[in-house]
Amino acid sequence: MHQKLPVSTNMKFVVLALLATVATAAPQFNAPDPPRYGDSSEEVPIIRHDFVQGDDGGYQLDMETGNGIKVSESGAPGAEGAIVSSGSYSYTAPDGTSVEVTYVADENGYQPQSDLLPVAPAFPHPIPQFVLDQIAFAAEEDARKKSAPSRSYGAP
Repeated sequence: MHQKLPVSTNMKFVVLALLATVATAAPQFNAPDPPRYGDSSEEVPIIRHDFVQGDDGGYQLDMETGNGIKVSESGAPGAEGAIVSSGSYSYTAPDGTSVEVTYVADENGYQPQSDLLPVAPAFPHPIPQFVLDQIAFAAEEDARKKSAPSRSYGAP
């Protein structure tokens, strides 16, 4: 037979203190509302939303909102089950600039095209001589390290 052991007052106090600690450690705030575009609190209606799911796994999406945002996208299964998508979206930026982006998303990643995207400078640009000298010096140093035995490690 098992005999019940008396629970000490100290043990009750410890358990009560732990429960109170856990209760007060729980977050006591409401999550903030998600940020809105600009200072607007205006609700924007969806004017058009057409989505067609194909039997082959492909799809076509066309959407337009009341504030001029337009999205058109289509996709189909690609290599190794990945979805290959292409499409475009457009909107008016806060400064009044018309933004239009076309894109392809495939095994090579997301590839946007737009007149507003930054363009890298043309390459190859001239490489300064001091850079070429440093590259040659580093190559010579690497070659010396490979041909010379290591002094930092010896046989036990």
